[in-house]
Amino acid sequence: MRFYLTICILLSLGITDSNAQQPKKLNSVEIYNALEKLNFLGSVLYVAAHPDDENTRLISYLANQQNARTAYLSLTRGDGGQNLIGPEIRELLGVIRTQELLAARRIDGGEQLFTRANDFGYSKHPDETLEIWNKEDVLSDVVWAIRKFKPDVIINRFDHRSPGSTHGHHTSSAMLSVEAYELAADSKSFSDQLKYTKTWQPARQFFNTSWWFYGSREKFDKADKKGLMSLDTGTYYPETGLSNTEIAALSRSQHKSQGFGSTGTRGETLEYIELINGTMPTKKESIFEGIDTTWNRIKGGKPLYQLLTTVQQEFDFNHPEKSVPKLLEAYDLIKNLEDEHWRTIKLDEITEIIVAASGLYLEAVAENHFITPGSSLKIEIEAINRSKQPIYLEEVTLAPTTQKITAGINLENNKPNTFTEEITLPKNSLSTNPYWLNKQGTLGMYNVEDRQLIGQPETLKNLRANFSVKIGEHSLVIAREIVFKKNDPVQGEVYQPLEVVPKVAVSLNEKVVIYNNNNSQEIRVNLLPQQDNLSGTLQLETPPDWTVKPNNYSFNNTQKGQVQEFSFKLSPPANQSEGFIQPVATVNEKKYDKELISITYDHIPNQTVILPAKTKVVRLDIQRKGQHIGYIEGAGDVVPQSLAQVGYTVTTIAPNDISANNLSKFDAIVMGIRAYNIVEELKFKQDVLLDYVKNGGNLIVQYNTNRGLKVNGNLGPYPINVSRDRVTDENAKVTFIDPKHPVLNYPNKITPDDFEGWVQERGLYFPNEWSKEYSPILAINDKGESSKKGSLLVTPYGKGNYIYTGLSFFREFPAGVSGAYRLFANLISLGK
Repeated sequence: MRFYLTICILLSLGITDSNAQQPKKLNSVEIYNALEKLNFLGSVLYVAAHPDDENTRLISYLANQQNARTAYLSLTRGDGGQNLIGPEIRELLGVIRTQELLAARRIDGGEQLFTRANDFGYSKHPDETLEIWNKEDVLSDVVWAIRKFKPDVIINRFDHRSPGSTHGHHTSSAMLSVEAYELAADSKSFSDQLKYTKTWQPARQFFNTSWWFYGSREKFDKADKKGLMSLDTGTYYPETGLSNTEIAALSRSQHKSQGFGSTGTRGETLEYIELINGTMPTKKESIFEGIDTTWNRIKGGKPLYQLLTTVQQEFDFNHPEKSVPKLLEAYDLIKNLEDEHWRTIKLDEITEIIVAASGLYLEAVAENHFITPGSSLKIEIEAINRSKQPIYLEEVTLAPTTQKITAGINLENNKPNTFTEEITLPKNSLSTNPYWLNKQGTLGMYNVEDRQLIGQPETLKNLRANFSVKIGEHSLVIAREIVFKKNDPVQGEVYQPLEVVPKVAVSLNEKVVIYNNNNSQEIRVNLLPQQDNLSGTLQLETPPDWTVKPNNYSFNNTQKGQVQEFSFKLSPPANQSEGFIQPVATVNEKKYDKELISITYDHIPNQTVILPAKTKVVRLDIQRKGQHIGYIEGAGDVVPQSLAQVGYTVTTIAPNDISANNLSKFDAIVMGIRAYNIVEELKFKQDVLLDYVKNGGNLIVQYNTNRGLKVNGNLGPYPINVSRDRVTDENAKVTFIDPKHPVLNYPNKITPDDFEGWVQERGLYFPNEWSKEYSPILAINDKGESSKKGSLLVTPYGKGNYIYTGLSFFREFPAGVSGAYRLFANLISLGK
């Protein structure tokens, strides 16, 4: 029943999930809970739009209390959100949030699925969402998920009947789920999928409603709930000392990049679901009422239920190996089932139960973190039987090769067996890069051509050791991913994935290089070989009107993992221009133009992402007044680096160092995004910051959300109210309210052209009310909406100026948007 709960206990004791690749070592309670799950054949698919949309209380309850196979289908990977833990945005943030979902599922016991939809940012209406996403493709992916997972019950997080009332992605996820409910059973719909799977009709579909959809807890309490089912998800699990809601909080707290740390609760916790398709359970006690969730649902399954029930009844927590003989009988019965779907699922489950019950530990560890196609790597194999169950290791096959190690070893009780073998990877091996990033997609969709990959949470690692063992007369093949392992002085044993990477990687130190004059700049290119003794050439490809010297460099006698740096002189054209530069290494006539990006956080496995090594170069017509900028960090952005690119001297100021003396030397102080949401010290520093303005400084406050502002009093020197107003169309027309205002004229003349080429959005969380002292500068609106005038507010205060802006400079700077730099320079220059 409670398969994954030991992990929860470890987390509650403060042990992080940095060892997410570490093999599971189930204890007797977990083995017994896995047996309960093995003996239950019911499935639930929970559907929403983003990482962190899922209801972890309900997922954990269904997976652990109900024993159901439970999956969360997140239509996107959360690429368009903000990152509270680091600088990664867009596709790199999507990689982080994917892994955070997987970390959450390891805790709450669920599985994770996706579609190809790209989170392009906030959307106000499903019409816009489904146009940008390509509705038919995403609908196809939802149908595919239903046909592959075969849920008995689908639960939607959002209401399909309320378009325009919440994030367009949210409503779209529910609308697509409702449409797919019927289409999944129709052989004429997306018939190309039927080469790989079969049609499927879920029994019923619910909407997981809550007080939020009623406007307030008070309204929800008063609402008539006769048509709703309620589930008490506050179940207490005495064998772990945790309630289901505490487990759910641990799961939700894995969404660290979004700041969704959650405190566990105890006691009754009701979740409400409303039927939207199928028939309502008459007793309203179980969502599976009327659905056969026993082995009887499949041909040949009846003996399995009887056999596995006996195993549960006779289970010895002190000697789980006593269950192995009957488990092996069940294994053989499952192996001969005609139902391919349940046969595959239950074979995987029972294999791991047999391994755990027999105390069998199998591992394959590589000597290095990376391997390249065609190269060799030593693999250390470990096999140990920690029970008195007789086990014979026949051979080990190292995939994807056909290389076999004939072992022929009787695994005696608690006697370690280790041996080393060298594996040579086929030359045509694909990289282990996140598969959805391998090809260029669109604004709304990732490009994935392989039908079998669509929906997978991550790239399947095919570097595996397949152990062939005999237990008595029964033969099993047990697969183990080949991993890299090291000892960290602080964390001890640390596991990392073994990654397949190109022979050579190239990279540039900057993602955007800004030229504010005609002078050439040094462009440093890093060459990272993943093999010894490579020889080749390195060149820098540029836009046609840019010039570079030298044409190329030669390199040879490389050492694996040792970075070599090469310097090119890049000169811009005389006039404003922009384009991309890309380093290209050539080895044996093969070109390598990708960089390796490492993403390292304690709560997820290390991620290696392979992307084109491109940098945007911009010859910018920009004038500046003022030089020294103080920057107070918020939720994480690259604004300081971007300002340095155009010639400013930027100093990061720690919150504790905010003082009149320290601020007085700066021409402007810039607050990082959401600084007033996350920096506790600002409660006590606001007066100092406003005194800095009063004494002649410019304070530029970037966007904050309207919840949890950490400021005593007003956000500015005069009243200002931050709302949820935003303009999501990055091409929305921008009107100048006061064209003569200095912000639009000095030292750069701002024109409508400066708002061309913006990415993802115009801005977010604009103020909607402010006192008369503020001057609104711009008017913008999305299609069909009223004009929003709060994107940029300016007011003199004392000798200086206070500026509040919801414009998304933090997105435009990394994209090298010229007009964003010119406008920000005017904000810094105000009053000078």
